[in-house]
Amino acid sequence: MHYLDHNASSPLRPEARAAMERAFDICGNPSSVHAAGRAARRIVEGAREQVAALVGAKPEEVIFTSGGTEANALALRGAVEGAAEAGERITRLFVSAIEHPGVLATVAHLAEHAPGLRVETISVNKDGLADLGATTLREGKGRALVAMMAANNETGVIQPVENVDTLLFVDAVQRPGRYDNASYVSLSAHKLGGPQGVGALIVRDGAPFAAPRAGTPNVAGIAGFGAVAACARIDSTLRDRFEAGLPSRAVVFGAGAARLANTSNFALPGIAAETALMALDLDGVMVSSGAACSSGSVKPSHVLKAMGVSDDLARCALRVSFGWNSTGADVDAALTSIGRLVARREAA
Repeated sequence: MHYLDHNASSPLRPEARAAMERAFDICGNPSSVHAAGRAARRIVEGAREQVAALVGAKPEEVIFTSGGTEANALALRGAVEGAAEAGERITRLFVSAIEHPGVLATVAHLAEHAPGLRVETISVNKDGLADLGATTLREGKGRALVAMMAANNETGVIQPVENVDTLLFVDAVQRPGRYDNASYVSLSAHKLGGPQGVGALIVRDGAPFAAPRAGTPNVAGIAGFGAVAACARIDSTLRDRFEAGLPSRAVVFGAGAARLANTSNFALPGIAAETALMALDLDGVMVSSGAACSSGSVKPSHVLKAMGVSDDLARCALRVSFGWNSTGADVDAALTSIGRLVARREAA
C-alpha cells in the first residue's frame, strides 16, 4: 500500500508510539498531588516544553487542545472575547479566502454574535497567494485581527504571514515553526506523525485572550505530541519528482508560488476526482481530493474557487502529500496508476 495523504493525517512515528506507551503506564491525573499525579504532570510539562521549542515560544504560552480545529476556534474566540474584557475591542477581523473550513465557520459565528465586529476577506491571486496589498489592515477604529494560515493545506502554497504587522493568528498546522510576529499559533500533532486528537494553541504574553476552563488533559496524546515536536521535521523532496512524471495534460495548482515541499495539488482535466480516487485506491495508492474535512462534499474546493479555477477543473483536483516515511516507490506507484488511468480514458 502507498499512503500519500499526509496532509490529512500522517502515520504515527515510532518516537510518538514509544512516548505514549510510557505514558499509558501512568494512571494519575496531572491535577492530583500524589506521586502518580505528579508523574503525569511531569509528562505533560515535559511535552509542553518540547512543543514550545518547536515554535520558539515559552512553555507557559502553550495550551493543549483536542486538535487543530479546536485550537483555531479557541484562538479566534479567545482573542475577540479577551479584547472585549480588556476594553480594547477587536472591531475588524480580516481572514484570507483560503482558510481552513473550521476557521471560516468560527469567523462566521463571530460575525453574527460579536457586536460591532466587521469581517473582511483577504483575496488571493491565481497561485493562491494572499494579496495583503488589496486590504488596508490599519484603517478604522478599534483593533484589527488577521487570521491567515502559514501554508494552505490543499495547495501547499506558503502565505506571507511575516508581512502582517497587526494582531495576527497563524494556523500553522501544515507548517509548524517560528512566527515571531504572531500572537496566536495553532498546531496539530497528527500532521507531524503524532497521535490524532491532540493539538496546541500558542498564546503570546500580552495578547488579549479569554482562557477556557481547563479539563483533564490527554496525557498519552500530549506525550506523543511532545515526542514528534522534538523530532526534526523532514520535508519530502519527492514532490518535484512526482510532478515531473505527471502526464502532460495535468494542471498543477499554485505552481507559480512557493509551496510546501511535500504537497502537490493537481488536476487531470476531464477525469473527475471521484473516478481518479477510486482507480488509484484499487491500485493501492491513497491520495485525496482536497481537505479531509471536506471529503464527501460535491462542491468544488473553496480554495481553488478563490484562485479563479473553474468549477469543472476544480472537480478534477487531486492532492498528493508526502510525509516522514514516504519513498520513491510511493512516487512510482502513484505515477504508474495515474498513467494507467489516463491511458484508459484516452482509449475509451
